[in-house]
Amino acid sequence: MNTLQVIVEYAGDNLSAYINDLPIVSVGKTLSDIKRDITQAIQTYKESCAELGVEPSSLVKGEYELSFVIDATTFINYYSSIFTKAALSRITGINERQLWHYAAGLHKPRKKQLERIQRGVQTLTEELKSICLL
Repeated sequence: MNTLQVIVEYAGDNLSAYINDLPIVSVGKTLSDIKRDITQAIQTYKESCAELGVEPSSLVKGEYELSFVIDATTFINYYSSIFTKAALSRITGINERQLWHYAAGLHKPRKKQLERIQRGVQTLTEELKSICLL
C-alpha cells in the first residue's frame, strides 16, 4: 500500500494542499475539507487518465492511504482555537514566545523543536484517548 503525503500549508483564511509528483491540489477551511477534496481529486485524476488512455501514476494504483504533513506555522495557526500558545508551551516545554515566532513565520523550528511539538501533541492525544467521561 502506498502512503501519499499530502502537504498542507496555511494560506491566510484557508489551508492549501498538494501531493508531490501528482497533479492534485486542494484548498479548504478544514483538514476534513482537504481530505475529502484530495480524495475526490485523486478519483477524478484516475478517471481522466482512463478516459485519455494515459497510464496514471503508480502512486495511485491499487490501495493507498493519505498522510498529512503540516509545518509548524500551519499547525500552530490552524489549531490556535484549541491550543493557546501557553497551553502548547506547557505540553511541549517550548517557550511561549518562541511558539509565537514559529506561528508568525519569523523563525523556523529546528528538527529537535519539531520533535518536541510532535511528542507533546502525541502524549496529549494518548492521554485524551484513555479518558472515559461519566
